[in-house]
Amino acid sequence: MELSNRQEKIIEIVKNNGPITGEHIAEQLNLTRATLRPDLAILTMAGFLDARPRVGYFYTGKTGSELLTEKIKKFKVHEYHSIPIVVQESSSVYDAISTIFLEDVGTLFIVDENSCLTGVVSRKDLLRAAIGKQDLSALPVHIIMTRMPNITVCRKEDLLIDVAKNLINKQIDGVPVVKDTPNGLEVVGRVTKTTITNVFVELISSNQI
Repeated sequence: MELSNRQEKIIEIVKNNGPITGEHIAEQLNLTRATLRPDLAILTMAGFLDARPRVGYFYTGKTGSELLTEKIKKFKVHEYHSIPIVVQESSSVYDAISTIFLEDVGTLFIVDENSCLTGVVSRKDLLRAAIGKQDLSALPVHIIMTRMPNITVCRKEDLLIDVAKNLINKQIDGVPVVKDTPNGLEVVGRVTKTTITNVFVELISSNQI
């Protein structure tokens, strides 16, 4: 977040004199309290200042990078996950290849008739099957998929930063977002490396940092 000269002056005043009321800040800048109200609101919402009723404004002592880190650590999966790309476990490898390229994704989630997760197939899995001498139209995708429980999953309330760490540490392109049902883990979304990239681009483009 890029601060204006006036906002930087406000932070300096609060840093040196806090706790200090909005009226006293305005006096030092030779401005009215109403003029400063938007700046004080922005600095408080951004986390640079803290406000307490009948006491005044405090400087939090946090840098922009620290505030950004705190913000990112609060992001939840449900705020950013996208629609999952799934295929039935009875589908052929040929159909899976067609789907992965038509949808332009790196991973397919394999589900049963209850939309519950049974496996995962990556582009590498499909490429490995394609260079063999098998009839891809006759080969069921469940033959080549990675099966439960050897699949990394996440849930809507998980922290996005934890999912990002899993993507890096396990060197995978994406994970399914699941919810528990009597029939198993129903696939309700996906988080991918592209998801994480989009979050950072959105964060910068919306001028939140």
